[in-house]
Amino acid sequence: MYRILIIPCLVLLGFACGGQVKPDAISKLDEANLSTVPFDAKANLVYQDSRNNYWFGSKESGLYRLNGKKLAHFTKEDGLTNYQVIGVQEDDQGTLYFDTPGGIFQFSGRQFTKLEVEDASTGEWVLQPDDLWFSMGWEGKGPFRYDGEKLYALRFPEYEQVAVFYEQYPNASFSPYGIYEIYKDRNGHLWFGTSSLGIYHFDGETVRWMYEDHLTETPEGGAFGIRSIIEDKEGFVWICNANYKYKAMPDATAEKGAGALNYKRLPGINASMETADYYLSMSKDQNGDLWMLTYDNGVWKYDGTSFVHYPIMEDERPVLLLSLYIDNKGTIWAGTQHKGAYQFNGIAFEPFHLEAGAKDN
Repeated sequence: MYRILIIPCLVLLGFACGGQVKPDAISKLDEANLSTVPFDAKANLVYQDSRNNYWFGSKESGLYRLNGKKLAHFTKEDGLTNYQVIGVQEDDQGTLYFDTPGGIFQFSGRQFTKLEVEDASTGEWVLQPDDLWFSMGWEGKGPFRYDGEKLYALRFPEYEQVAVFYEQYPNASFSPYGIYEIYKDRNGHLWFGTSSLGIYHFDGETVRWMYEDHLTETPEGGAFGIRSIIEDKEGFVWICNANYKYKAMPDATAEKGAGALNYKRLPGINASMETADYYLSMSKDQNGDLWMLTYDNGVWKYDGTSFVHYPIMEDERPVLLLSLYIDNKGTIWAGTQHKGAYQFNGIAFEPFHLEAGAKDN
């Protein structure tokens, strides 16, 4: 079971994601000492590969790879023609894939290559254990599946919520199918969180959907979308907030109509929707505890009993957060909108400084 790292675009919250920015920085393929490579302190994407290299993504200046005290910088000169990296995955051969709105980039070890997209029918909806799934931004009508040889563009089936969306937003400038989250549960089933159509669920046989208004729409009336999904140690799935937890049920007992996902819902942590935070990102640590990241109210930890708050502040103001990541050592990271990355030291989150991080590796 795993969560595919996707850095959310805050379009529906009123913060539009910019396009590719041309950098002035020069690409450095060979790893150099930290002092010789200018590092963008605002880099907010964090990922650690199987070789224990850390990757930091910056929408303004490209990708950085940290290997101990050696830093490499990758830009358009290395084939990375879109810097808005929203997700990273690694296959069983150790090859890395970077998901961007401009395409999927495969990293050979020294160079980035953009994968060609194959059009696919609904017949290409198959579930193989080694396949990789991507969103390629937020404007498509379905996910992209890579089988190691070809990258297929798939389409979600339509259902009644599509018509409801376009009745409410006839001139919408964004796709209601846009994928904010892809999550694979312990059964190997995929959960796709969309911008406005709730969740699509694929069990390897059928694509079904699940929609509850409060998961997509906040109590204040804002459109949040399904930005975070996580499965707890008991097999319940938490979606966007902590009000409820869910579990997919066998289709034989479905009573929600053809094509709808049959599921049960139990109370979560917060009984009152009026006090609920909405989480941009969630993850599970080595103990099975859930970590939930908000946009402007820090990070929360839930161990099944207690719900602990870890605010992240600077100059007595909340730091605006984007993503949560747990590395190979179990270290918890928070990616921010403007302040770079933060690390959890066991008590609180503190800013990550490149020199300090390199000395620890």
